[in-house]
Amino acid sequence: MHHAAAPPAWVLLAYLVAGVCFILALRGLSSPVSSRTGNRFGMAGMLLAVGTTLIHFRPLSDGRLDTTTMIQIGAAIAIGAVIGLVTARRIAMTAMPQLVAAFHSLVGLAAVLVAAAAYLNPEAFGIADDGVISPVSRVEMGLGAAIGAITFSGSVIAFLKLNGNMSGKPILLPMRHVINLGTLAAILALIAYFTQDQSPWVFWTLTGLAFLIGFLLIVPIGGADMPVVVSMLNSYSGWAAAAMGFTLQNSAMIITGALVGSSGAILSYIMCRAMNRSFISVIAGGFGGDSAAAGGGEAIDRPWKRGSAEDAAFLMKQAEQVIIVPGYGMAVAQAQHALREMADLLKKEGVSVKYAIHPVAGRMPGHMNVLLAEANVPYDEVFELEDINSEFARTDIAFVIGANDVTNPAAKTDKASPIYGMPVLDVEKAKTVLFIKRSMGGVGYAGVDNELFYRDNTMMLLADAKKMVDEIVKSLG
Repeated sequence: MHHAAAPPAWVLLAYLVAGVCFILALRGLSSPVSSRTGNRFGMAGMLLAVGTTLIHFRPLSDGRLDTTTMIQIGAAIAIGAVIGLVTARRIAMTAMPQLVAAFHSLVGLAAVLVAAAAYLNPEAFGIADDGVISPVSRVEMGLGAAIGAITFSGSVIAFLKLNGNMSGKPILLPMRHVINLGTLAAILALIAYFTQDQSPWVFWTLTGLAFLIGFLLIVPIGGADMPVVVSMLNSYSGWAAAAMGFTLQNSAMIITGALVGSSGAILSYIMCRAMNRSFISVIAGGFGGDSAAAGGGEAIDRPWKRGSAEDAAFLMKQAEQVIIVPGYGMAVAQAQHALREMADLLKKEGVSVKYAIHPVAGRMPGHMNVLLAEANVPYDEVFELEDINSEFARTDIAFVIGANDVTNPAAKTDKASPIYGMPVLDVEKAKTVLFIKRSMGGVGYAGVDNELFYRDNTMMLLADAKKMVDEIVKSLG
């Protein structure tokens, strides 16, 4: 075996520093106050890792830099940078989850392409002797290609579901667990066989099956579980990168991949706990999807109260405490700035204002926190579910703006409901619930009607969230 020589000490040191930057980045992102610093650490670490790799990269045997290769690499980086910049500038804050899913799919695809390149030209990677790839490298390559392909196709489906090109309802195949387990077993068996026989058909079949299982795993997952899926795919993309780091003998990739992989897995686990779901059942692809049709159509002819902006303003002025519950509807309407204005006016009237955030409000963890921070809502007014749930009973008004599933009491009472068992915000305990919603027709992302709309203490404010809040602001002013 002529493995490539170990990189010099300065390269390893630079990679170590980059790794520390990535750890600091993850730490910084754990709180809204330090998240900007965290992002900067991440960018610095990435710059250092990429820069080091390029300087240490000597494609010609006599140690000179090969200008053509460097131009090609430069061009590739430039194209990627332009795509990234344009996308990030154009994307609305509401579409962040789709953006994240789309970027994960690219990470997965990159892992597949690196594995394919290493398979087609193993000598260049220093992992072969006379065309025979070392068995250890074959395992790394097989795993990298398989995890990368699952990440790619799974992320594409997640993107389509989040973007509304595909129904958020679970699409259930008959015998899906048998098919999925069979396909996974086949992939693992092929990786094992690949260590004995490196024929092209083994590598390509393995990759093809992995692409397929990515689709099969994510298609049955319903809308309410999308946030968990996005963070799981995040985790997979990390493990794919780590596997490729072994093939490329690049410690920076191994460190970063393992960090992303483990933090994504921990995040998914925390979210599953927050939603009272078993981690395994979400990974296995969909759960209790059979009851998703229940609770949809029968609630239409019950009486409900409609209110105006003036009513809402009058009620909130009289209140001692208002708890605002933001959801995806607020994000779509871009109502966060008007909402902060409303809160400021209420505080002038001596009303205490707090924000209640459900762990899966919006379409990914932290989605609402980012939007509120964008509107300069003070961090000390924003509370997580477990810190504020007990307060609803002592609160005059719960002001729900574009949230539905996360306030639905059916999660506590109706065993047939697809969201049964998921912790929800106890808004119904407030003296009055004001619900902003576009129309009575629409159901939440999980496709369930909310009995809260028909309660005596609920007043429905039917309008675009931003328009309605603007009108309330006018009435308060």
